[in-house]
Amino acid sequence: MAQGVADTEMIRRQNRLLVLDALRRHGPLSRSQVATLTGLSNATLTAIAADLVGDGIVAELAEPQAGAKARGRPAVQLVHNRSAGFVLLIELDVNRCRMSLLDYGGVLVDRVESGVGPTLFSEVAPAAWFIERIGHMIGRNTDIGNTLHGVSISVQGILNALGHGLTWSPIPHLSGHDIVTAINNRLGLAAHLFKRGRLMADGMRWLDPDLAKAGIATIYLGSTIGMGLTLPTDASPDAGLATEFGHMIHIPGGALCRCGARGCVEAYAADYAILRAAYSVPEHATPASAVPPADFQHIMARARQGDRAAQRAFSAAGAAIGHGISRLISIVKIDRLILLGPNTAAHDLVATAIAEGAAASLMGRMRGLPPIQLVPDAGEPIYRGLMMKTLTEIDRTFADRVSLPAARRSAE
Repeated sequence: MAQGVADTEMIRRQNRLLVLDALRRHGPLSRSQVATLTGLSNATLTAIAADLVGDGIVAELAEPQAGAKARGRPAVQLVHNRSAGFVLLIELDVNRCRMSLLDYGGVLVDRVESGVGPTLFSEVAPAAWFIERIGHMIGRNTDIGNTLHGVSISVQGILNALGHGLTWSPIPHLSGHDIVTAINNRLGLAAHLFKRGRLMADGMRWLDPDLAKAGIATIYLGSTIGMGLTLPTDASPDAGLATEFGHMIHIPGGALCRCGARGCVEAYAADYAILRAAYSVPEHATPASAVPPADFQHIMARARQGDRAAQRAFSAAGAAIGHGISRLISIVKIDRLILLGPNTAAHDLVATAIAEGAAASLMGRMRGLPPIQLVPDAGEPIYRGLMMKTLTEIDRTFADRVSLPAARRSAE
């Protein structure tokens, strides 16, 4: 008997998650649309919808009628109840921090941006800085009360084994600190760190439904070189991986990378590497801490006007990326290669070298370079990936809540 009860509750939780997932992917839906998308029977859906509405997780909206003279009861759509709670998203990179407060429906409520300098985390401990920033956002939005369900933070670098901090980051002085535990202990909030490369791949799947069953690699080209990877075998669209593509060795003992190693892909392909090569600065010279966009635009203009040094710099960058891709496609099948970030503006200057580098391996020659898609603004995929990871995790939490059956609830 106990086993039967347990099985019934497990099925109910699974069905609740199916409904929440359908609404998360497709927006407001009628009950019949939800039934079609989930495969649930009308009777089951009616019971599950009643549970979710009664629990305040889902709301009912009157669907706009086709004409002013439409008769009968208006159709009702199900939608996530925006007032069920809030989440805080923090996007941190080498130059800035953006904090976004969203409701459970994914609607932006408030946003604050601030600059991040190279000495910031030497002056204040990272955890203390995050706690102060989170407190500032809560102070601006006192009406959210205790309904903030968690904080999700996008970071650059390598997460430690527990995912509570970073073992290395291009953001100076950020690594070596337990950020997650400090936020939890001080504010009582669940916090999660996510690698930016992984979020790019996750976000592209959410933005482009045609990528749902494709193996995709997203490569960020800018002040750093990063990669996200999702394959058709992943259990869910947000099950992507982040790889250290930029820190794979391209030429052993070669150019100095910001990570301190020599010969990384990034040491040839990031903006500071292209700047260094274009001005014939020795490869072992310390990388620039930042490259102003105007300076990079100037190097591109020089290359397009025939400057040999600038052209060689972009060719070396393309070769490093291409050889990295050749290693990747020797291991896994990639259906779409998505290049993101500001340096995609120079794609015409690196395209030939990328193709030649990718063809350097046997599998590169056999499979060929995957179709390439350029996305100049990586911000939207990163933001979408972070948002959907956070909201779908709350969906799972809400789906696991034990809800009274509708008949018993009405009796009480």
